[in-house]
Formats: sequence, C-alpha cells, structure tokens
Amino acid sequence: MSADLLKTRPPLRITVVYNNMKHTSALTTAWGFAVVIQDGADVVLFDTGGDGPTLLANMERLGIAPDSIGTIMLSHFHGDHTGGLGAFLARRPNVTVYMPRSFPAAFRRSVEQRGARVKVVSGPRHLAANLYSTGEMGDGTIEQALIVDTASGLVVITGCAHPGIVNIARAARRYLGKEICLLMGGFHLLNHNPEQIRETVAALRQLAVHRVAPSHCTGDTAIALFRDKWGKDFMEGGCGAVIDDL
Repeated sequence: MSADLLKTRPPLRITVVYNNMKHTSALTTAWGFAVVIQDGADVVLFDTGGDGPTLLANMERLGIAPDSIGTIMLSHFHGDHTGGLGAFLARRPNVTVYMPRSFPAAFRRSVEQRGARVKVVSGPRHLAANLYSTGEMGDGTIEQALIVDTASGLVVITGCAHPGIVNIARAARRYLGKEICLLMGGFHLLNHNPEQIRETVAALRQLAVHRVAPSHCTGDTAIALFRDKWGKDFMEGGCGAVIDDL
C-alpha cells in the first residue's frame, strides 16, 4: 500500500468495553476482556467478556451501539471471553463470528442457530480490510489474536495470550513483516514469577514493541514492570480506556 493511501486511512479507535481492571469509574468491571475496534467502516468486537448484561451496559454507556458491529472475533474458548456472546447475539444476530477451529462443534452450531454467520480460523488469515488473525496458536489452550495493520505498524490484540505473549508478537511480525506499534490485552503473566516476567519484558523489548497496554490476566506485578520499562509508551488498558493516538 502506498504512503499516500496510508496517510488517508480513517483513524483507528480501540475502546475497552469489558475488563476486570478499571479505567473509567462509570463502567462496571468484571473478570474478562472485550474491546471494540473501529477501523474505518469495519467495527469489530474482539471477545465478549464474561457476561452479557455487563458487556451491553458498558457499551451503552460508552455510546457504542450493538448494531454498529458487523464482526465478532473470539480469541479462545474460555467463559470470561465468550460469556457475553449469547446476550449480544440476542440484540444483534446479523454478524460474522470468527472463532478458532478448535472450538466445540456444539458451540458453533449454537451461534449459527442465533442467526450469526460462523467462520472458523485455523491458520493465519486476512479477515477484512486492515484486519488479520494470527490463526490458531498454542499446544494447550488454543488461541488466536487480532492484528490491525496501520500506518504506524501492527496493532496486536490478545485475549489471554495462553500460547505466550512473546510467541504471539513474533507470529504477528513474521506474518505481516512489520514492527508492532501497540501490543495490548491479557498477557497471561498473573502467576509467573518475577524472573519469568523480566524475561518476557526483555524479549518484547528486543522485538521492538513500541507501545504496550497490558491488562486483564497480566497481573499487577507485571503491569508495574511494563509501566516502568515503557514509560511514556505505556498505555492504560482498563475498562473504558480509549486508544486512538497511534
């Protein structure tokens, strides 16, 4: 894509609509994760948090209408990332849902029965316009991450990073051949020891990840270290946080 076309892209806006970490006091926090990505005409709900009422109420307070969303992407088959899907589809069934191929067939059928179109993801793939999936990753809990290709580099959004946040960052860079301008979401470091956390931080620094916005299952100890090491390039990622300066 030419530099002129990159410069004229509509702005990217990422809003955290569900998280156990607080950022905006007017919103309800609960264990789980969900963000809305507005990239031009494409509006994507990445994960759906742990319950529908909290998800929908937070979206309403943030001025995000369910009808504006055309695509849902589910990172992995854990309830704190899929629990709000049923309630959302009751309000907005006419969406396309991308889920890892490893999801149970019964879950896929239940989503289709609610009126949504299901597309399964195995390997890395282009989803729409500037949006991509890493494809299924991991040997235990299978997970996919969302990649947004921007003029500043790649935005990589993870649900829990069960396959390893460093592995996900490397996969995104390898797939699209660009540096990461923002890595955000759950980094799954809550139960890691300090040495493991330091090694993860060092590896991401070596990968030249420009900005980070860790939350959800990252853990307070790890988040404090990310804040210290990234300084002004650390971004808040709690419930209600809005990122649009990339």
